[in-house]
Amino acid sequence: MLDPQLLRSDIDAIARRLAARPFALDVAGFEAIEQERKTVQTRTQELQAARNQFAKRIGQAKSKGEDVSALMAESTRANSELSELEKRLETVQTRLQDFLLGVPNVPHESVPAGKTPDDNVEVRRVGSPRSFDFAVKDHVDIGAALGMLDFEAATKIAGARFSLMKGPLARLHRAIAQFMLDVHTQEHGYTEIYAPYLVNAASMRGTGQLPKFEQDLFTVEPSRGLIDTAMNVPQQDSGAQSSRGLINTAMNVPQQKSGVQSSSGLIASRMSTSEKESDTGLDRRVRYYLIPTAEVPVTNIVRDEIVPLDQLPLKFVCHTPCFRSEAGSYGKDTRGMIRQHQFDKVELVQICHPRKSYEALEALTGHAETILRRLDLPYRVVTLCTGDMGFSAAKTYDIEVWLPGQNAYREISSCSNFEAFQARRMQARFRNEKGRPELAHTLNGSGLAVGRTLVAVMENYQRADGGIDVPVALRPYMGGLEAIEPAK
Repeated sequence: MLDPQLLRSDIDAIARRLAARPFALDVAGFEAIEQERKTVQTRTQELQAARNQFAKRIGQAKSKGEDVSALMAESTRANSELSELEKRLETVQTRLQDFLLGVPNVPHESVPAGKTPDDNVEVRRVGSPRSFDFAVKDHVDIGAALGMLDFEAATKIAGARFSLMKGPLARLHRAIAQFMLDVHTQEHGYTEIYAPYLVNAASMRGTGQLPKFEQDLFTVEPSRGLIDTAMNVPQQDSGAQSSRGLINTAMNVPQQKSGVQSSSGLIASRMSTSEKESDTGLDRRVRYYLIPTAEVPVTNIVRDEIVPLDQLPLKFVCHTPCFRSEAGSYGKDTRGMIRQHQFDKVELVQICHPRKSYEALEALTGHAETILRRLDLPYRVVTLCTGDMGFSAAKTYDIEVWLPGQNAYREISSCSNFEAFQARRMQARFRNEKGRPELAHTLNGSGLAVGRTLVAVMENYQRADGGIDVPVALRPYMGGLEAIEPAK
């Protein structure tokens, strides 16, 4: 969230910088809210001062034995007006907060101007794509021929945009994640985190997913003390409905009798708003969200905290499954594992001093690149232009890996500096050199997306006979296995 003082001091300059995203800041709307806030706040302060004066005058009059009925009546009228104004001021403050929650971050001055991914600027390219002396296959055909990647079974079990891996390929997927965690914890100084996969709305607001991107999230609501959809607990007399229609429409899953509903068009369980907590300790009034990235739970570790200066920077790494509805991606990357509703990712998060956050961004991006270098996968790094950046980011580098099956570089990591944008939402602070609380800067990036790394390994290390060579760096995690061999 932007500092409202920035808008109060020079809203036209902020509007020009946001226009590069492009985002049309509602200047008139903000100024109208601000004018009402000033008017109500000024009158509220006047009445608060008057209330104190009335109390003093009434006390003095009583001590002299004077009639205070007129003063009491006047005081009552003032207190009544004050009570109404305080409610009105609270409403105006909420409107201001809601306004600010809908405004994206201001791009850093080093971010290139542009409107589409075509305007992104390549920073460096590492490694050269391999030349094959046979017809290159994509990961879908490679996995299917091995009998180890089964999209049909995944669709039967869950729906479209899910995958099922078997045998050595599933082990390779696990090995990739373990390799990433070991590199980041043992060589880059990150502390490994195991975090909840379900979070509350406050956590989603803190990192910027709410309120703007709720349609991209899977929601879960406790029902009868169970989180049916998240815990795989059989539902009784339950059903699935979404704002985009039934779950069998959105997820290709046959509908059963159910009571599962979600305003975001995704799976959720029906609940009674009068029920507070079940015997599981879950608050039945709360809507929970499946995490779209470990960024959410890990960054929220510092929500409402004041970190001692000598503990900065905080560096966390976390491997989790991630869940995304991919709303708005209809028709995009429908083949294979590139765009899934469920996928694994190793996430890097840093909480640092504002003066060091851009230095930290370069380091974090380098940490993610290390994985690709160790796996000997060709890649490039691009700076996202103003029109291609995420809502909360001030600057973002995308790392794109070469996929022979697509004959293209595809994103495998986004590394971003959010400056104080997330920290202001979360009130994540540190105690500065003067001993005063100050907003920290937050950064994160994938280190890397596990499924896409698997895709890159399969396609770059494919053999003419249909097998896959295991990269040298991963062999210790595969029990010394040097290749995944095709069936004889």
